[in-house]
Amino acid sequence: MENILLWGFYFLTFYAFLPGIVSRTFGFRVFKKGRAESEISLTFDDGPDPVYTPQLLDLLKKYNAKATFFVVGVHAERHPELLKRMHEEGHVIGIHNYVHKSNWLMRPATVKKQIQKTYDIIKGATGERVHYYRPPWGIVNLFDFSNLGYLQIILWSSLFSDWRKRVGAPRLTARMMKKLKPGQVLLLHDCGATWGADIDAPANMLKALEHYMEEGTKRGYRFVHITELIAITDKHKEAAKGLPGLLKRGAVAVWLAWEKLFHLVFRLESIGNDGIFHIRVTEYHGQTMKLGDGRDLHDKDKVIELHLDNGKLHRFMMESRSLMHLAIRMIREVESTLPRIAAQIAGRKEYQDVRAIYGISMIHRGVEKFGFTVSDLPKGWFDRMTRIYLRLMLRVLNPAGKSRLKEHKEKLKPRKMAMSMETFWQRYGGDPSEQAWQSAAAGLEEKDANPQARTTPLSHNDFEGHNAAGGVTP
Repeated sequence: MENILLWGFYFLTFYAFLPGIVSRTFGFRVFKKGRAESEISLTFDDGPDPVYTPQLLDLLKKYNAKATFFVVGVHAERHPELLKRMHEEGHVIGIHNYVHKSNWLMRPATVKKQIQKTYDIIKGATGERVHYYRPPWGIVNLFDFSNLGYLQIILWSSLFSDWRKRVGAPRLTARMMKKLKPGQVLLLHDCGATWGADIDAPANMLKALEHYMEEGTKRGYRFVHITELIAITDKHKEAAKGLPGLLKRGAVAVWLAWEKLFHLVFRLESIGNDGIFHIRVTEYHGQTMKLGDGRDLHDKDKVIELHLDNGKLHRFMMESRSLMHLAIRMIREVESTLPRIAAQIAGRKEYQDVRAIYGISMIHRGVEKFGFTVSDLPKGWFDRMTRIYLRLMLRVLNPAGKSRLKEHKEKLKPRKMAMSMETFWQRYGGDPSEQAWQSAAAGLEEKDANPQARTTPLSHNDFEGHNAAGGVTP
């Protein structure tokens, strides 16, 4: 007996409770509130009702409002003329099951039949396909998400117990006025002929709704059906893409403030007023590193350590219109900064004994084109801490840092890069216009300016190849 009860508990948890909690709390696979400046969506359940639905339609027409009706199939079957009027007057009709019964109390196949039967009734009366579904009481089961591929589940942002007559019109009006805000999806009822409702409760709803719509119209609000609110919400989301939220902006500000402190404490030297790198002289610590020109970098050799200006990197990420554009800007920055480093340190005593120019990067594909040799960090605590630090940096500074980390986690491994000073002087101590990488940047710029010249879009691999300095510490 105990096992039966336990299995029953597991079944109810996964079939009913968890899907309901996830959908209503987190909005998974459902729409329940919009983003708008002046639009509100009115939705009505349980009808149509031969007494109250016609009165509601008259009221909506008075205020030039469009609404969404989630009809119960058994009621709709008796009053197809009301469905036809809803459709002709520009309202949207959705499904609320054939009978007003919870999906928790029905098998998935039964729910599917209820929905299909109501769908056929609506389509037969209006000639239009149905796109929306609201389960009774907003309760879904585990299989609703997969069984309703052609239907969007609509819940609500506000409900007011308007199915109870004892609430009364004045109190109902007061409750509704608190939700006179853009983006709201209001749940109301135009029929009281369902279990738990009072048959005459819609009379109070109509009185409260008129006060609500009158005040809303004075304030400049529009009452729209769910299709329009979804479209407006999608536009707001699209416009907001790439705009960081308050938390993101705060994290970036804290990170950049810490970076300024880091530069001060470790006495980093800026390259001009706006160079992409900062530098300092320090000692290399680690295993001997064989460089590309045959020279060796030994433990405790003096090096020029490169540090990326993350404020500038973040600005580039926010301003660039595409990955191609960002890659071009980074190439141009490296193109101009490396020769400026050579000019700035030339003849200075503190740089005389330096053996190499050195940095640690998590984005290291293609850096050999700039003269660097790439090598793995030795396994250990420094490797682990560096990996954590650089991934955190990318997640904070890059607008798409979280998704990029998730998609390319296996590629984003910090590696050390070094170039002997002999190679550095040979490449960047002369006329920068003679460098081979300048032609690469010009080629990319030509493709960015002429879309027809592109044969394939820039991939993450291409981007990482051109954005060679993107992950240099910090």
